[in-house]
Amino acid sequence: MYKYLRFISIFTFVFVLWNTGRAQDAEFSQFYANPLYLNPALAGATECGRLNLNYRNQWPSLGNAFITYSVSYDQNIPSINSGFGVVLMSDRQGDGALTRSSASLFYAYKLKVSDPIVISFGVEGSFYQEHLQWDKLRFASDIDPTTGNYNPTSLETPPSKTSVMTPDFSAGLVMNYYDQWFAGVAVGHLTQPDLSFYDNTTSKMPMKITVHGGVNVNLSSGMLGNFKQDDYLLQVNLLYLQQEKFNQLNAGMYLNKYPFVIGAWFRHNFSNPDAAIVLVGLTWNHMRFGYSYDFTVSKIGGSSGGAHEVTFSWDFCIYKGQKRRTIRAIKAPMF
Repeated sequence: MYKYLRFISIFTFVFVLWNTGRAQDAEFSQFYANPLYLNPALAGATECGRLNLNYRNQWPSLGNAFITYSVSYDQNIPSINSGFGVVLMSDRQGDGALTRSSASLFYAYKLKVSDPIVISFGVEGSFYQEHLQWDKLRFASDIDPTTGNYNPTSLETPPSKTSVMTPDFSAGLVMNYYDQWFAGVAVGHLTQPDLSFYDNTTSKMPMKITVHGGVNVNLSSGMLGNFKQDDYLLQVNLLYLQQEKFNQLNAGMYLNKYPFVIGAWFRHNFSNPDAAIVLVGLTWNHMRFGYSYDFTVSKIGGSSGGAHEVTFSWDFCIYKGQKRRTIRAIKAPMF
């Protein structure tokens, strides 16, 4: 019991010492079920409008270490080859000791370079608020090493403030070749906003680089793309993340046979393997439901409880008589 309590205390302590640490972003296993968070260029990448709801609970056995909620809506405007979107997100860390809330607006423009090639350029403007509940923190120095009892007499210096607010900006690009393959790159936190709770130091959000891409294989015909609803579709994808000294590679695939989807991924953090991910999904009447579970394979191990992620998506047109888009939708995975 003591070793787990000590682990949580040290983990929380390290995570909130912003005068020496660096903030990082929330992470999702179902990347494409939260498309705007992945890449601003994916705003308006569907035929009409799209609503996405996301919930992730990572390492639930370690005191609800990371719980993330997200809701987004994006809309294609075919008459101007553009897409608009909005994302609201809340990321609770250390059982609510640290909470990051954000509101983001997106714009993307679709350019048809040639008949097979479409390029989408996207930008994002966000507003962040970080809130720290100092009285929720438990430090290792406050725990009796013999009995494991907690004595709230911490000598740690409280921060200058417990709430930080700042704007932020990101940009991205996605290229689509028919419905056969696509590739994208996004750069987040272009301004590297300062999220420090201490007046005499800085804790900048490091710039985040995301590179992703995939190939759509029609198993029914043995060709790339050009598939019908009842065909077997295999989608092979890679995603690479870099944020300051943190590097991560995600590799996996989805197998689609309407209305079902199954998927498997492996996430590797270069310094150590992180998780094996399995996914099941269902598509029905323009709505999609997905569930994924992360099997932790890092040194934290199975005692962390892995990670549960649930998503819901709904594609719809908000008004009747909408003209068909002049530029086709990007055939990215649904989850």
